Amino acid sequence: MAKYTSLQQIQAELQEGEMTCRQLVGYYLEQIEASKDLNAYVEVFAEEALAKAESLDARYQENPGSVGKLFGMVIAIKDVLCYEGHQVTAGSKILEGFSSLFSGTAIDRLLSEDAIIIGRLNCDEFAMGSTNETSFYGPVRNGADPERVPGGSSGGSAVAVQMDTCLASLGTDTGGSVRQPASFCGVIGMKPTYGRVSRYGLLAYGSSFDQIGVLSHSVSDAAALLEIMAGEDEFDSTASHLPVPAYSQQLDFKGNAKVAYFRSVLEHESLDPGVREVAQNTIEQLRKDGHTVEPVDFDLIDYIIPAYYVLTTAEASSNLSRYDGIRFGYRSTNADDLESTYKRSRTEGFGTEVKRRIVLGTFVLSSGYYDAYYTKAQKVRQLIHQRTQAVFEKYDFILMPAAPGPAWKLGDTTDDPVAMYLADIFTVQANMTGIPAICLPVGQHPSGLPVGMQFMANKFEETKLLAFANGLHHQK
Repeated sequence: MAKYTSLQQIQAELQEGEMTCRQLVGYYLEQIEASKDLNAYVEVFAEEALAKAESLDARYQENPGSVGKLFGMVIAIKDVLCYEGHQVTAGSKILEGFSSLFSGTAIDRLLSEDAIIIGRLNCDEFAMGSTNETSFYGPVRNGADPERVPGGSSGGSAVAVQMDTCLASLGTDTGGSVRQPASFCGVIGMKPTYGRVSRYGLLAYGSSFDQIGVLSHSVSDAAALLEIMAGEDEFDSTASHLPVPAYSQQLDFKGNAKVAYFRSVLEHESLDPGVREVAQNTIEQLRKDGHTVEPVDFDLIDYIIPAYYVLTTAEASSNLSRYDGIRFGYRSTNADDLESTYKRSRTEGFGTEVKRRIVLGTFVLSSGYYDAYYTKAQKVRQLIHQRTQAVFEKYDFILMPAAPGPAWKLGDTTDDPVAMYLADIFTVQANMTGIPAICLPVGQHPSGLPVGMQFMANKFEETKLLAFANGLHHQK
């Protein structure tokens, strides 16, 4: 069976009778088996996916108009998204064996349009990491080079699409966790505006940063999935009430765009020369296509990461307090009273990186340090937001590499968490300011590894961003 890169291709073959939904799911299950050494999946819903495919085939034969918009869309979901009756563990021992009692809003909306969920994907523990090495289930490996990381925290989601085990996948993006793995694995990664997609049913890491995103082969699929997931939700007070445009029907970008890039990024000491070359080639191509691409000054790049890690660890400290060994999840067998139940369950249940961030977050929120760290970081966040808005007063998009270098080798940052944190230096701005961003595979590093570039737009300008990205991706 040929590799499908869009739902449009799949639906055309289903309509012509050249393939059935069951055959499609069978193909993806074979691909999952063939790439299992990469450890992208922690659970495969094989029987369930096949049964749903057969049911959809029968319904389609009886009445082609009875199937949903996502008929033929086989997806896999990151292990932080609640799917009723299925396990959800956030890649952590502390939720080992826990099954969700409900489906999150995004999952529900996709299922209502007849998407088929084929499995649960590996990720950094509680989405904390940039390499997918902090998972209780072991590291995910990059299909481009199995000795290298796939990026994180949605590494399993990126590899699942990269290895053609599903048409698209869901990840989450708190500081670049959809876009950075997309760059490392050579696929498309889309993070919508904060509040565009409900977070109900997403296991929280940083509540004011988290957003559900999409990894796919085509911009049209990202647009279709976002269109269905987005919109207001009574279960999430931060979900926007703005109407949801028909993204998938508005993918033609008209006219020329004004694109900004930051001098401080392309001249940054951490930027790999090969990635810099790909960025410069992208800028040249945009200019050849008639777009205006100009450098602008932005002197806050080096303040973004410190402020981000103060704020997200603080939110993580609060959010993860619910995992106490009492109500659900892992409970230590070595405890003999209430206090030791808390201490031992959390000590044994959480991994090193999660414990590090909980301790850091508790510290910055503690009496005597709150103003020195947390309050100051909030002021930095506001300043970054204001400066970013000032750029959008003159430009349509901001262009930036998705990561300072290509995928590095497994183990390279295991003993150096700061090096891992700094890998998020170019993606965190979109989360600090709540703006949408998309990463496109635009070139290759001299080493042969994929390199992605991200484009950011102003809040709720997904229509413009997706149309622009679609035009660029079709030129490849």
